[in-house]
Amino acid sequence: MRKKYDILLFDLDGTLTDPEEGISNAVKYSLSYFGIEENDMKKLRGFIGPPLIDGYMDICGFSYENALIARDKYRDYYSEKGVLENNIYPGIKDLLEEMKLIGKRMFVATSKPVVYADIILKHFGLFNYFEGVCGAEMSEKQHRKSNVIKKAISIAGESDLKKYLMIGDRKHDLIGANEVGIDSLGVLFGYGTKEELVEYCPKYIAETVSDLERILKEV
Repeated sequence: MRKKYDILLFDLDGTLTDPEEGISNAVKYSLSYFGIEENDMKKLRGFIGPPLIDGYMDICGFSYENALIARDKYRDYYSEKGVLENNIYPGIKDLLEEMKLIGKRMFVATSKPVVYADIILKHFGLFNYFEGVCGAEMSEKQHRKSNVIKKAISIAGESDLKKYLMIGDRKHDLIGANEVGIDSLGVLFGYGTKEELVEYCPKYIAETVSDLERILKEV
């Protein structure tokens, strides 16, 4: 039987790699500019996944103008140190190798700026598994995950949306997929909860990397 999804779109943070250390340190650094000392790990983890400006506005209550300043301070730290304060999830490289062997086409669709995503993927030896890496541009002031997904679809060149599957750990990945009209798969080994994900009706949920590999082989 022909497999349903020929093209897999992977989120980066919380799906392929665990960026908690680098993102948390960069957020702390940015908030210190405003005289804020933040050590609540739950709040800091909330920045993993969504666009940064949304994080500062939703989690910290910043105005849009202050969120832009905070984002720039975040990047000062992240560009120099935080980008490689990161770890690949165990089993991910084997999963990507298996997907390549069975003929899946793969792309990265991340809210992270492409320049950072490229550095991380190359550092962990993952870059060559993907036909394209799509993300935010450094100059963007507003960002939606659906725009990144549309970029990936444009590069893939396949017009049949039923052939795409978006894979991610946060609601923003699923919302973006829903807005574009493609199916999604939520993973629970990242930073989203099951309650967060099921609200946006993913087609599948994987609790572990092994679960993810099993599901992707079946579909």
